[in-house]
Amino acid sequence: MSTAIRPMNDEEVFSEMNKMVAFIRQESLEKAREIKVKADEEFNIEKAKLVRQESINVEEQFRRKVKQAEVKQRILTSTLINKSRLQVLQARQEMLDTVFSDAQQAMKSIPLDEEKYLKLLVGLCVQAFVQLNDATVNVRGRKADTALIKRAAERAAAIYQEKTGKSVNVTVAEGSPLPDTVLGGVRVSALNDRISVDNTLQARLDLSSDRMLPQLRNILFGQSPNRRFFN
Repeated sequence: MSTAIRPMNDEEVFSEMNKMVAFIRQESLEKAREIKVKADEEFNIEKAKLVRQESINVEEQFRRKVKQAEVKQRILTSTLINKSRLQVLQARQEMLDTVFSDAQQAMKSIPLDEEKYLKLLVGLCVQAFVQLNDATVNVRGRKADTALIKRAAERAAAIYQEKTGKSVNVTVAEGSPLPDTVLGGVRVSALNDRISVDNTLQARLDLSSDRMLPQLRNILFGQSPNRRFFN
C-alpha cells in the first residue's frame, strides 16, 4: 500500500522557508564570527609586528641621537679644554715675557756701577778670547763704554795669557762702536771679523733665557704633570 505525497500547504511552506532562513542565518553568523576572529587575530599579529618594528626604529633613532649628543659633547669638551690650555699657555708666556722684560730693564742699570761693570767686561772679554783662540782680536762696545772697555781688554789679555799661556793682541774698535741701543757688553771678533763672539748684555740675556727657561717654568708654574723625563 503506497502512501501518497501530499503537497504542502502555504503554512508548511512558510515554516520550511523560515527554517531554511534560520539555518542560513546561523551559518552566516558562525562564518562571520570565524572571519572576525581570524581578522582580529591577523590584525593583532600585524599590529604587534608594526609596534615591534616601530619600537626598533624608535630605539635606533634614540641610540643614534644619544651617540650624536655624546660626540657633540666630546667635541665641545675637547674644544673648551684646548681653549683653556691655550689661555693658560698664553698667560704663562705673558708672565715669562714680563720676567724677561723686567730683567732687560734691570740690565740697563748695570753700567751705572762702574767697578762692577768693569769686572763684568773683563769676564766677557776673557770668555770671548778663549772661544776665539786667536792671536789677534778686535773688541767693540758702546761709544760711552770706550774707556772702560780699554781697561777691561787690557786686564782680560793678561788673564787670558795667565790661563792659556798664549798672548793676544787686542784692538778696541773706537771708530766703529756698537749702537747706543745696545745695553752694554762687548762683541769680540777675529780673522778680520769673519768670526765673532757676541757677548753683549742682550745676547747674554737671550742665551741665559733659553738655557734657564725650563728651570724658570718649574719655578713659576711647577713641573708639568704630563712630563715623563727630567734629564
